[in-house]
Amino acid sequence: MKKTALALLVAVAAAPAFGADWSTTELHYQLGSLKQNPFGSDPEQKSTTNIYTLQHASGWKYGDNFFFIDYSDWDDGQRQRDWYGEAYFNFSLGKISGADLSLGPIKDVGLVLGVNAGGDSKIRKYLPGIQLALDVPGAAFFNTLITAYIDDNLGVANGGAPKEGDSWMLDTAWAFPFALGNHDFSLEGHAEYIGSRTNEFGDKVKAHILAQPQLRYDLGKTLFNDPQRLFVGIEYQYWHNKFGSDISESAVQGLAVWRF
Repeated sequence: MKKTALALLVAVAAAPAFGADWSTTELHYQLGSLKQNPFGSDPEQKSTTNIYTLQHASGWKYGDNFFFIDYSDWDDGQRQRDWYGEAYFNFSLGKISGADLSLGPIKDVGLVLGVNAGGDSKIRKYLPGIQLALDVPGAAFFNTLITAYIDDNLGVANGGAPKEGDSWMLDTAWAFPFALGNHDFSLEGHAEYIGSRTNEFGDKVKAHILAQPQLRYDLGKTLFNDPQRLFVGIEYQYWHNKFGSDISESAVQGLAVWRF
């Protein structure tokens, strides 16, 4: 493939942003202590980690799209830096057909094309599947993805993570805004399950569960009378079998978000 993984990530995510019906872009900063190398000699070692994230979501005539790119900076005895990104491009069957596809709690069904890509690991994954938009009381959105998890890693011979067999993913993302008096909050995030597979050495890559809920406080409204702009809060990360290893992680990170 002539295109780099990053070029693919940006192209898939950004294409439908032109002529968007709505658009939200955020810059995140997270600070916490994370296990960066679960396959190393000391898999339980934690490193103070800074994560800078560009995140974007938008809706357009035929659906919606979402992407994020993380840039991580940590020190485990030697300063390390890396990036990782994901993009999902959803074609709404309701928007395309003009029909009401609601059934029970399901508001709409979409066809999804996704791509995951990493820097030093040289990871590439493709995720075709479906998205269910669900009608959940109190939720700004509540979406569930069911996709394949198709490997296109460059492999160890090319300086990356091992090639892997294919698997599947179940991911649910949500946002629940709420108020306490004159103060606005939001509980949002996602939780995913990715099935087990085997790598190029014949070793089992274990199924993992990753949950990353955030509690945000609208600080911009309180300080500057500028709501939905500046948020602070925490993100809790629970990762069972991190990266398919035997190591699990439970960590709280500080969070700041600038929306524009």
